[in-house]
Amino acid sequence: MGPRERMQAVDVQLRTRALFGPGIIDRVGAVARELGFRKTLLISDPGIVAAGHFERAAGRIRNEGIEVVGFHDFGENPDTDAIDGGRRFAASRGFDSLIGLGGGSSMDCAKGINFLLTNGGTMSDYWGHGKASLPMLPMIAVPTTAGTGSEAQSYALISDADTHVKMACGDPKAAFHTAILDAELTVTQPALVRARAGYDAISHAVETWVTTKCNDASAGFSREAATLLFGAFERVLEHPEDVDANGRMLLGAFYAGAAIEHSMLGAAHACANPLTIRHNTEHGAAVAHMLAHVVRWNGNECSAEYAALGEVAGLDGNVEGAAEALARRLEALAATAGLSTRLRDVGVPRAELPALAEDAAKQWTGKFNPRSFDAEGALEIYECAY
Repeated sequence: MGPRERMQAVDVQLRTRALFGPGIIDRVGAVARELGFRKTLLISDPGIVAAGHFERAAGRIRNEGIEVVGFHDFGENPDTDAIDGGRRFAASRGFDSLIGLGGGSSMDCAKGINFLLTNGGTMSDYWGHGKASLPMLPMIAVPTTAGTGSEAQSYALISDADTHVKMACGDPKAAFHTAILDAELTVTQPALVRARAGYDAISHAVETWVTTKCNDASAGFSREAATLLFGAFERVLEHPEDVDANGRMLLGAFYAGAAIEHSMLGAAHACANPLTIRHNTEHGAAVAHMLAHVVRWNGNECSAEYAALGEVAGLDGNVEGAAEALARRLEALAATAGLSTRLRDVGVPRAELPALAEDAAKQWTGKFNPRSFDAEGALEIYECAY
């Protein structure tokens, strides 16, 4: 637990079973059979197909007598057009289940298609929480990156194809039944993907630790995630073939995703999303631009919490200066990963900061930040990040 003097009321429901271990991808067919799958849509992006993971998974599923059809027509940030395309692809084929195989985009795509296939309408109808009135198809997640933790969450992040606004569409029925966590799959991540995804996972542990929704249960996930992620991130960057270190990152990302499910996120993600919208900045890179600066900005509100997290990150745990120490640790990790923490270095015009701040203030994650967050606060953070 974090530095909380007394137990708090909690509301925890763990909806996703996790199977973890090297080579456990080979159990995907058996798990699908146990869940009664007969004809499944296996969703993975083209890069996963090229890496050979799609055929490996499909072969194990077919060995159990289950029909498998692949869907790959989506990109790094799935949008409403891609999800609607997936719905049209699946609508007349009689699927009884879905499997998301890949990074966060595959997970979000699977959830988005499931919403439309079972409940109809468009993705904007599900923007928010609990708006699916009908049952949804059972799903399995097989992450190949250690990052988003989407496999542990009931939310899909889908961009509006016209406005590029990211919509968080959540419902308990959209949670994966089972997540298969196989570190052997993450060894093949490209170096830049490993760096960005891993830093994103770290940001989830940091932000969920201090949100206004944080409680003793979510803090347990945040702490365990931070322990694994801070301990393994530099190792996997230097030795990407290390299956044990990759496993720590993968399990840490899952725990951080479970923390998000119960604690939400904060201002770093609220400030990162407009960078993705306006500059097409990859999400993990955008978070790296913002996280350390948000920690400093939050410092007076949660110095004790940052001190406790700093101990997990290898710092001395002193409350005085805790935010600054943690921010410097996060900046050092970003530098090791080759990620910038300065907006000026990635071509963001200073004149654009007020518009970015207005956009950031409208992001849902900012509502859970421990320090009250609005456009004025967002502009302060962007100025610090510049």
